[in-house]
Amino acid sequence: MTTVLSETTENGEAGKAATATTPGGRRLAYNGPAIFSQGFRPFFLAAGVLAVVALPLWMLQFLGAVTLPGVPDPLAWHIHEMLFGYLSAALAGFLLTAIPNWTGRLPIAGRALMALFGLWLAGRTAMLLDAGGAAGIAVALAFLVALSAVVWREVIAAGNHRNLPICLLVTTLAAAQAVFLIGEVALGMRIGFATAAMMILLVGGRIIPSFTTNWLKKQQATSLPAPFGSYDKIALGISLVALVCWVALPEAAVTGAGFTIAAAANLWRLARWRGPATLREPLLLVLHIAFAWLPLAFALFALSILAPDHVSGQQALHALGAGGIGMMTLAVMTRAALGHSGQALQAGAATSAAYVLVFLGAAARVAADWTTEPTAILHLGAASWTIGFLIFVLRFTPILAIRRS
Repeated sequence: MTTVLSETTENGEAGKAATATTPGGRRLAYNGPAIFSQGFRPFFLAAGVLAVVALPLWMLQFLGAVTLPGVPDPLAWHIHEMLFGYLSAALAGFLLTAIPNWTGRLPIAGRALMALFGLWLAGRTAMLLDAGGAAGIAVALAFLVALSAVVWREVIAAGNHRNLPICLLVTTLAAAQAVFLIGEVALGMRIGFATAAMMILLVGGRIIPSFTTNWLKKQQATSLPAPFGSYDKIALGISLVALVCWVALPEAAVTGAGFTIAAAANLWRLARWRGPATLREPLLLVLHIAFAWLPLAFALFALSILAPDHVSGQQALHALGAGGIGMMTLAVMTRAALGHSGQALQAGAATSAAYVLVFLGAAARVAADWTTEPTAILHLGAASWTIGFLIFVLRFTPILAIRRS
């Protein structure tokens, strides 16, 4: 599966493939609005807008400045919208762009894409107006269920069995949302975060060394990243065991031990990919930094279990969420948007600033509990993270909504 992921993104980035054209040369006839011509366009843009809106809205609720009548539990709403709202949009944009290249089948565009996006938008509306009601729950669940069905259909129809694991991960995310919304908030949250972590470890573990290798070869470098191999599979297995333990036994010593080993294993994976050599290329460097949040989060989870007086579980969760998920999705969205719209793979000043601000926002949220003014640091971190995504929205709206590849 992951070999195909790597090949897919490289092809798209080279400007030689887009979701409107399959590897076999079949092209979907579509003359409607550019934003619904390719799957990454509406969903990447929507993910950015939600990030800009949802975090400030949560902070206003937290401060008591805003009350949303349809949101009985503001904290649960915040977790849900960032994990199952933001992440699901970024994931949909990635998958709907990659699947035609995996399978050779025509992409989803036009009315079908509008309908799928409409389900996502309806879910966000439902969570604002009726977050605790049966109707709101049903509407909110519809998008990930539909996305899962689409992914399974496309992969199975093409006989593309090596991509079945990604189908399973999407279905697991949908199941996590269901568990969350029926009232098992903590369990659903852990399943959701664990699923997201495995996606990053699996997909990121392929595309980061692949992209880095391609770039270093162009620089005529002789020392290249270690290719995916047996060690990576072992590290993934260790990580999966640690995450399953966390889902089932979040406070057990065995979970803390598992996270300790997983942190070390993935830090060693990252060290083999020659990240320091990409300092001159922000579009590559950000992928390495984003992945680094995963072993850091695992280490913090271990400490929150084994040394809870020094590290809190919230710090670990935000290292994984605001840091790992936030930065990896931003890195992939910017890179894919540039490549699949036929533009040069250059970050530019605005995009680089977005990376820095999101990183600082995540770092501030994690470090706030260790400072003498945690509330002020939390507010600064939230502002930095939000501004970073605002820059993404401003910079990429013309590319995603208007420009055709």
